[in-house]
Amino acid sequence: MNMVNLIIQENVSRRMKEYIGLMIPYSKPKQYYCTFHVQEFRKNNAAEVESLIHSALTSKYENVSVAIHTVNLSIKYIEPKSCLEEDISSIYGRYIWPETFPQVITKMGCRKPSSNRAYRLCKLDIFTDTTSWADPEMTNCDKLVTISDISNITVTPGNAGEVVDIIQDLVDAQLSNNSQLSSSELGSVVEKLREVVHLSIIEPEVGLEIVNIVANILLSETDVTPVADIVLDLTDQLGNSMEFQGETTNIKAPSLALSMINVDPDEFSGLTFGVSLSSTMIPEIFVNKSFVSQPLAETNATISLPSDLNNYFSPGVSNRTRVQFNFYGTPDLFQDLNLTNERESNWTLNSYVVSASINNSKVINLKERIVVTLKHQTPKKPEDKVQCMFWDFQKYGGLGGWNRSGCETLSISSHQTSCLCDHLTHFGVLLDVTRKPISENDLQILTLISYVGCGVSSIFLGITLLTYLIFEKLRQDYPSKILINLSTALLGLSILFLVDPWLSSFSNYGVCIMTAAFLHYFLLASCTWMGLEAFHMYFALVKVFNTYVPSYILKFCAVGWGIPLLIVSLVLAIDKDAYGSSLPEQAGVALQSTEQFCWLQNDIFYYVTVVAFILLVVLGNIGVFIVVLIQIKKMRANTLSANSRSALQDFRAVFGLTVLLGLTWSMGFFSFGPGRVVMMYLFAISNSFQGFFIFLFHCLMKENVRKQWRIYLCCGRVNENSDWSRSVTVGARNKKEDNLVNSDSLPSDNTSSIKSLTPPYNPQHIHTARWQV
Repeated sequence: MNMVNLIIQENVSRRMKEYIGLMIPYSKPKQYYCTFHVQEFRKNNAAEVESLIHSALTSKYENVSVAIHTVNLSIKYIEPKSCLEEDISSIYGRYIWPETFPQVITKMGCRKPSSNRAYRLCKLDIFTDTTSWADPEMTNCDKLVTISDISNITVTPGNAGEVVDIIQDLVDAQLSNNSQLSSSELGSVVEKLREVVHLSIIEPEVGLEIVNIVANILLSETDVTPVADIVLDLTDQLGNSMEFQGETTNIKAPSLALSMINVDPDEFSGLTFGVSLSSTMIPEIFVNKSFVSQPLAETNATISLPSDLNNYFSPGVSNRTRVQFNFYGTPDLFQDLNLTNERESNWTLNSYVVSASINNSKVINLKERIVVTLKHQTPKKPEDKVQCMFWDFQKYGGLGGWNRSGCETLSISSHQTSCLCDHLTHFGVLLDVTRKPISENDLQILTLISYVGCGVSSIFLGITLLTYLIFEKLRQDYPSKILINLSTALLGLSILFLVDPWLSSFSNYGVCIMTAAFLHYFLLASCTWMGLEAFHMYFALVKVFNTYVPSYILKFCAVGWGIPLLIVSLVLAIDKDAYGSSLPEQAGVALQSTEQFCWLQNDIFYYVTVVAFILLVVLGNIGVFIVVLIQIKKMRANTLSANSRSALQDFRAVFGLTVLLGLTWSMGFFSFGPGRVVMMYLFAISNSFQGFFIFLFHCLMKENVRKQWRIYLCCGRVNENSDWSRSVTVGARNKKEDNLVNSDSLPSDNTSSIKSLTPPYNPQHIHTARWQV
């Protein structure tokens, strides 16, 4: 009496987990389900055996650590049938396996060498109690047929399955010992498979074997480029030659999938095919018997056929028009050797390939175009180009290549692209990689610079805000109030950049959209306040000097915070999915990140609301910067202190203005060509540390700020008769009559001043305004 086929499963929260033992501690009782066969060759002892089994299993077992007892017991007597004699031919020769009793291993002498043995088990299924032959164990036998002998095999409609079995055995054996097939072996295999497909009706089981053979070759290191067109023709013809029950059948293998659908031309209203590819590499197929213009959820490839396609169905044939979809999860069959020379561009396939066809029909010049949506294998960066193309078998003299004719590219996001095409064939999305990506090392360094810079800037922007909010005397003029708003916007931008990857890691759709929207808002707010800083300088010095403007700062706040809010609100209202999560090389304009990042994903919104907006502000600020420098130079020509200034003081003044107006953001528009990496380093440093530079030039280096801190910390006394003190005193008296200009926007050296008029209704008060130049 032998026990075989033992299966032990644990019952845990309605889930079954397999175990190999039954050790149950007292402290943690568990319940197991045990199933097994007891083999007894003497039939007249069946009742005795059943009694012995019942007695053995109902007896309680205990020791110092565990206790085992039976709760429910069911015993069934079966008389399984033997495995019948089977005559099979394989690459190891012909073997006639004799009738064998269940769970018995039969031995046979190898055809070569005869001294070795082949084995085969007649297995008894534990769940159905039925018997079947297991695959023969032939490792001790030598192959009598090699791949080179395939060409000698004659294919007939009656032996197609046997031929495919032989090819599969040969390919599996060859790839188990080598990483690839030789070119001659590959040619023999592909040609024989094509012969099988063209000469015989294919059963679904044989078709699955053929697809598995092709998939195994594609996943190996075999170079399939010389036979790519033959393989593509093979998979297309396979669908036309297959016979199956029902309307639909799917064949799936690693990175390869075929779907055949028999449609009624009179009832055809469109058809949509989708495929998703998981980590197991086995595609999952979705079919919708209607036209769906939007991509199916969670798919790597979707192709939708319009109802207009029924014009291409064979006339007079009902329920026999076959539509076939193919999915290729590897680019090996689509190697365009001449692609790099096309228009001096360098394109690479950036998606899986999907195809559609109608048996015995060539579909071209469709009025209602098909929609193909393909997921990018590498996320598209804002500056990248993508192009929908189809595989043209006739290109380059029959070698095959990618062609864009008849396809329109609609880029949906950085993750996927939709194509509108007027014909049926194999489709893919190609990415222009002419721009060399920066190295992984540079990317890591830029990321570190960005995070350190934003962290440092956040700290010092906080100190700057604290300084101006604590000391009322420092925020009595317009430039100081503008500086407070600019520092607030930059602080929000820096903090959000730092926490964005952390918030993105939660993979929460709503949180990511909110984070990206706020990051977008503070970026636009920072640029807007830089522009307002420039506008104030121009308005004060050049345009309308000596003019009073009511509610001046209130109007600035409405523009500085309102315009970014309006832009972000419009984006959310038009398409909230424009915000999302990606893994960009370049996040925003200057800041670098290698982690998942919540940001704008729609190219149109990105270029209009970010690139164009920043470009407009930067160009305006550069113009104001030049005009202000010219105006200040004219003013200095009339002052006695002009000759006493050093080059260092001039540099400090110019750099302070550059930081305040955000002119360093212009470097982002020059991050291309041979100096791209250098510009990106300068870009990341200057912009991520912008908050620190504002603290340095417009807080730490200002004499009046240092005096206020000395008074607050009781570390020194201030001469109340100083020029600065008198200026502040007068300003305090005229608190309700804000002057147009009392600029703290430039580094202070307390050397010269210009005058600004007070409001026209109170001309007797003259308020000294300081421009430190």
